[in-house]
Amino acid sequence: MTKNILILCTGNSCRSIIAEAVLNAKSNGRFKAYSAGSRPAGKPNPQALTVLSNHGLGTNGYRSKSWDEFSAPGAPHLDLVITVCSSAAGETCPVWFGAPLQVHWGIPDPADAIGTETEIAAAFELTYHQLDQRISAFLALDEGQMSSSDYKSALVAIGKMEGAE
Repeated sequence: MTKNILILCTGNSCRSIIAEAVLNAKSNGRFKAYSAGSRPAGKPNPQALTVLSNHGLGTNGYRSKSWDEFSAPGAPHLDLVITVCSSAAGETCPVWFGAPLQVHWGIPDPADAIGTETEIAAAFELTYHQLDQRISAFLALDEGQMSSSDYKSALVAIGKMEGAE
């Protein structure tokens, strides 16, 4: 049975979209990832789409959307909500149907990077790799063999991997 995961960020333009794409690509249908933001930017950051493309992931269909879409009637049932930015983690989230598990995997916003084009691209690449590492660690967990408290502890530990905010 596929489990639904919502990845949240404030703007839903960089980190959450990258995580959504990576998780959907690597989970082999075990999970269905979605992304959203508390204050959506209106469109994905072009650099986020470039880094996805550079890693062979599709870029069609991504849009910056409100987390309200996932608390409305008819929204997918959520099993897990992951915040990837500190500001979204600190906000009062909508009420999610089914009371999904919520964890924080904070990573600095690559959209805040300053410098040359190469330095900014490197910030997005670093974000990709940090999210990819966390997602790989997540996919290696065997939830069925863990107590719910051990599973939550493992998810929290993943959020504290290198580069955590």
